[in-house]
Amino acid sequence: MPRPRSLRLASADLGSRGTRVFRVDDPSLWIMALLALAGLFAGFVDAVVGGGGLVQLPALVVAFPGAAPVQILATNKLAGSCGTTVSSLTYYRRVRPDPKTFVPLMVVAFVGSALGAVAASHIPKAAFNPIILVALVVVGAYVLFKPDIGEVTELRFAGHRHTLAAMLVGFTIGFYDGALGPGTGSFFVFTLVGLLGYSFLEASAKARIANWATNIAALLVFAAQGAVMWRVGLVVGICNLIGSYVGARTAVAKGSRFVRIFFVVVVAAFIVKIGGSVLGLWA
Repeated sequence: MPRPRSLRLASADLGSRGTRVFRVDDPSLWIMALLALAGLFAGFVDAVVGGGGLVQLPALVVAFPGAAPVQILATNKLAGSCGTTVSSLTYYRRVRPDPKTFVPLMVVAFVGSALGAVAASHIPKAAFNPIILVALVVVGAYVLFKPDIGEVTELRFAGHRHTLAAMLVGFTIGFYDGALGPGTGSFFVFTLVGLLGYSFLEASAKARIANWATNIAALLVFAAQGAVMWRVGLVVGICNLIGSYVGARTAVAKGSRFVRIFFVVVVAAFIVKIGGSVLGLWA
């Protein structure tokens, strides 16, 4: 008698652009409930400091162990797009970030993410964790040992130099988001604070808008490849949306100090989790 499984994977197909994908049957209600909880928490984390993908993506990997990496990334992007849509609108209405910065940041981030998504199918799953771990350690250490960073906005560039710096940030992190994704929001926040001089609250507002653009760009590419697990992604996305709404309102109400503390705690937790996986301490 065959062993029951929470989900079944059929034979592999080739997507519309030659991407290797798998037909996946519906997961069990138990698996979907866990994915929904992961989406809810990921949405909250992502709306406050970014990095919700570091919660959501591993949950999808565990739920669909036989799926192609591009399918996991694509479904994560669908769910993340739901959350970043509502958190972006919430931040825009309540913080009113300067469009002279976030518009060019968003546009080049969109382009970078689309290019990264095209490259995503060529990146092995084993490359995910080491790359993310190194980046998180650098980010966490910098913020932890500079306690005054991000308390207030003190821009380090002016005029066209500021715009060019924002565009460079947008393209680089956008490409990373399309190709890999986890931690993108945190990297946006950190770079806007550390390089451009924004407060944590303002950086979070701009990061959410840029992250929305990168999610949409990557999702369009993945959808064209036939890699999105739509039913799963929409269920997780609805939960992500709810978490994002609560997270964005919490961050606006609590201010930059709360965002900074939450940022350090979240980055530290991700370092422990991903570091343990890289060292083989846990799956």
